[in-house]
Amino acid sequence: MAARKASSSSSSPASSPVSSAVSSSRRASTSRASRAPASDPELASAPSRASESLGDDLGAAELARRVAENLRRKRKARGMSLDDLGKASGVSRAALSQVETVKTNPTVGLLWKIAVGLGVPFADLIGEAKSGTSVLRRGDAQVLRSLDGKLESRPLTPAGASPLVELYELRLAARASHTSEAHAPGTHEFLVVLSGSLRLRVDEEVHDLLAGDSVSFPADRPHVYENTGSSEARYHNVILYER
Repeated sequence: MAARKASSSSSSPASSPVSSAVSSSRRASTSRASRAPASDPELASAPSRASESLGDDLGAAELARRVAENLRRKRKARGMSLDDLGKASGVSRAALSQVETVKTNPTVGLLWKIAVGLGVPFADLIGEAKSGTSVLRRGDAQVLRSLDGKLESRPLTPAGASPLVELYELRLAARASHTSEAHAPGTHEFLVVLSGSLRLRVDEEVHDLLAGDSVSFPADRPHVYENTGSSEARYHNVILYER
């Protein structure tokens, strides 16, 4: 899955003449956003833009907090510095620091890079492992989005339910495509087209699918999801990890 890669605008709204303090705050926010590394376009400009990165405003702050805690804990458990993780994931040290300190909201694409660098399932970054029976209510599942907002990914299984398999519902806008970098070695994906169409590219292979069709492929290679239709497409995405 991988995520949602055209860059969205990071400019701040026009300053309000009502209060100089508000204007100053917005200028400071813009200044902080401008310091985000240019090499990490997956970073949202500020937490207030959560609707374009980690999901809807409701619950996005909690999700960002969980991501920060999980990232910090798993990185330290592996004895990795931010520089070490940066080399393993291809994400800059500054960007990783911003994620760990909840100063920015990463997109699904950036989280995949971090997960690969840590060698953990994607869901380990966004959820809390639980034992016994777990229930995920539809209203509690936080939608993750690509930077351009054209791909949405909603978890269909509770976080920590299994270290080997994850299930997501993907929604891809009409005439849109999403490029995913290679996942961890041995990772496989299964896609079922629920509605609309899908053109899947894996390396040099191209497969066109319609509603009711399914495909499996090695996700440890770069791959692209493309909706060639004139309306939104929906897919079920199963991710299998090698252990």
